[in-house]
Parts: sequence; C-alpha cells; structure tokens
Amino acid sequence: MKTRTERDSLGERRVPEEAYFGIQTLRATENFPVSGIMARPEFISAYAMVKKAAALANQDVRWLEPKIAEAIVAACDEILAGKLRDQFVVDDFQAGAGTSFNMNFNEVIANRALELMGRRKGEYSVVHPNDHVNMAQSTNDTYPTAMRLCILITAQPLLDNLNRLSKSFSKKGMEFERILKSGRTHLMDALPVTLGQEFKAYSVAIRKARDMFKESLKLLEEVPLGATAVGTGANTHPDYHKRVVRHLREITALNLKEAEDPREVLQSRLDFASVSSSLKSLALELIRISNDLRLMNSGPTTGWAEISLPATQPGSSIMPGKVNPVMAECMDMICFQIVGNDVSVSMAVQAGQMELNVMNPVIVHNILESMVLLNNYVPVFIEKCISGIEADEAKCRSYLEKNPSIATFLAPHIGYMKAAEVAKEALARDMSVRDLVIEKKILTREEVERIFDWEFLIGRKKSDRK
Repeated sequence: MKTRTERDSLGERRVPEEAYFGIQTLRATENFPVSGIMARPEFISAYAMVKKAAALANQDVRWLEPKIAEAIVAACDEILAGKLRDQFVVDDFQAGAGTSFNMNFNEVIANRALELMGRRKGEYSVVHPNDHVNMAQSTNDTYPTAMRLCILITAQPLLDNLNRLSKSFSKKGMEFERILKSGRTHLMDALPVTLGQEFKAYSVAIRKARDMFKESLKLLEEVPLGATAVGTGANTHPDYHKRVVRHLREITALNLKEAEDPREVLQSRLDFASVSSSLKSLALELIRISNDLRLMNSGPTTGWAEISLPATQPGSSIMPGKVNPVMAECMDMICFQIVGNDVSVSMAVQAGQMELNVMNPVIVHNILESMVLLNNYVPVFIEKCISGIEADEAKCRSYLEKNPSIATFLAPHIGYMKAAEVAKEALARDMSVRDLVIEKKILTREEVERIFDWEFLIGRKKSDRK
C-alpha cells in the first residue's frame, strides 16, 4: 500500500496515499475503536454546510484567498452531493467536544481542495486543514452548530410524519365513530365510550406531542458559529460572526440567528435537553398507544379481540396460524430506545464544566438516532398497522351489554346503593343490567330505553334528570 508522510504536533505518521483523511484522523481511528458507528449522513451534510459558510465568510473579509476559498467550497459541495462519505471514519464515541471528527472533516476538505487545485494530497503548505479549512473556527463552535443544523433539517420530515400519524388515528376515529364499547379504568370495566372516541384521543395526543417537539426546535435556531474556543470569538475578523451566520442561513434556508451570548451557547446544552425531552415525551405517548392497540387486539379467543391489527407475518416458529401484533411491538422497542437515549442526553447535558460542554458527540448521536428511528418507522407503522385496523363491533357490544358499570346511569333515578345492588346481581347472574332492571320492574322498558340511549351514554346528549 502506497503511503504519504504527514506531521502533526505529536510527530510523523504514514497515511494511506489514497486516503483523503490525514494524520489526526488516523490517530483517532486508533484511539477510538469503540462502536463501529460513524457519523450519520445527516450530520456529515450539516458539517459540510458549516465549513462552506466559514470559507465564504472568511473570503468576504479577505482573510482567505479566493482560489483557496473556491476550492474549499467546491469540496464541501461534493460532500453535500454525497461524495467522499467513506472518508469520515471517526467513531461516534470519540474525543470530547468532537475534535477528532472536526479534524477528520478539515483533512478531507483540505486534501480534496488540493486535488481540485491540481495539487497532491498532503501539500498542506498550499491548503492546510487548520490554517485554511478551520480558519476562524474551533471544534467548540463548529460541532454544536452542525448539531443544530442536522437536528433542524431532520426534524422537518419527522414533523410531517407525525402529522400523518395523527391524521391516520383521526381517520380511524371517524370510521369507528358509532361503535359503542366498554371503557376501562384500572383495566376494569368502566363507563361506555366509542371506539372512535378512543382513536380520536390518540390523534390529539400525537398532535400535542408533535407540537411540543416543534416548539422545542426553536431553541436550536440560535447558533454559536463564530464563538470559537470559549465564546470570545478569538482569531476571527470583527465582521465574521455576522457574515458566517448569514451565509449559513442562505445555505440551509433555516431561520438561524446569531447567539445572544456566545459564551452561554458553548457552556449550556439546555436547548438539546429540551429537544431530547420532547422526543422522550412523544415516545411515552407512542408506547402507551401501542400497548392499548396490543390489548384491544389480544386474543383471538382468550383476549379482548375488539380490534384486529393487520397480519404482516407469521407469529410463531412452533404454533401454526399464530399472528402477533408485531408492528406495535416494534414501535414499543423503538420508543424504549428513545427513552434510553434521553437518559444519555440528560447525563451529557449536566456534564458540562465551565466554558464548554465537551459531551457533544454523544448528545447528537442519541438525538439524531431517535429522530431517524421515528422517521424510518412511522410511515411503515401508518401503512402496515394503523390504516388496516378493523373493529369487531359485535364483540364490543357483547362486552358492553354485560358491563356492570352501566348501572352508573341508573344512580340518578334509583340511587347509588340500589344501583350497586343491581350491578352486583347482574354480574352474579351473567346478565345485562338493562334486562335485570326490566325483569325486576325497577323501571319501565321505556324508561330504560331512554336512559340507555347510546348518545347519552357517550356524553353527546345531556341528562334529562330533574
């Protein structure tokens, strides 16, 4: 294998000739052979946007020669087009702050820029990873800026997918609007609801969780780029910060703005904690709803069997004909992972000291993973689970007919104690409250029919009690 010699402040190393990365990246691969998980495409694209904006801003203030700036921008554009992705080889679990990844990026861009200028890789006297590509920058401001960008960009399709999920539950709510069934509290029989009301409530829950997530994203629009190492803007032109944020806004089409206090955005990760927490809250709602679907689907002979989830694959390697609620189970597992990711983010957020939180790599790894998991799965969940749910109206009605809690509606007419006696006797005799009241002539058939009108039972018609 042909190699080239590169030098850094620690000495010399031989780097593969064909590699676009350099000596500092090589050291990082040796230091951090941890997970085998490299930066996601979304993060790589975000970092290319940051480096492109920095080159343009440094050219604006005449610190970076136009031909070097043009070569750096061209290299960034190639990365944004999907090229050179195999050159980003630093593990996600790496040196604090993300220094290893930043240098990986600087080296790849420098060497590709050199090629574009007709030079050989490693001719850093012409384009240097630190002096040119990283001009007026630090890992401490570029890495958290890229974190913000990739989350904001990835959030757009996620917001759309969550909106679709909410609407799919709402559509089922309308479809099941007149299917009367037993409500359940404490997993015990309770007052009636419709299956449609349950599904409409799921729709509202998803919409509210989506809105919370969307609101948290606004905190990420304030970017630290230009703050450099400790928030003072050391080694930058006085106009750099304003210009680099303007370029970044144009490149990303995001509503980005300069940091109110550059020191605060380097020290604090409150904004990322808020985003992660909102994803966790969304996950908790999805777990709750998925578990409801699994319960209502349980059976077919010994469970509730009020609904049928679509059969997507055989459910057992040993029990022929068994079908399991696999799509809801997968959603649960995804959401368990999201909850765990939030714990990691929370620990990282509180682990910052003084002028910098160095735990950036694990923060973005976990938040981005949570978002990507949902973006990948929510459309499948809608198509292969929610859209195909069918209701067993007869089963729902049969449970409701023998639900002793129906006696609650008798209390205003015959009193609480008498209604409790009726409920107990109906349960003991395995008959409906309605039939028992008529049999014992406690109320007339006409009175019973009026009391047990289905619209009254589910709250659409107000009581006529006097």
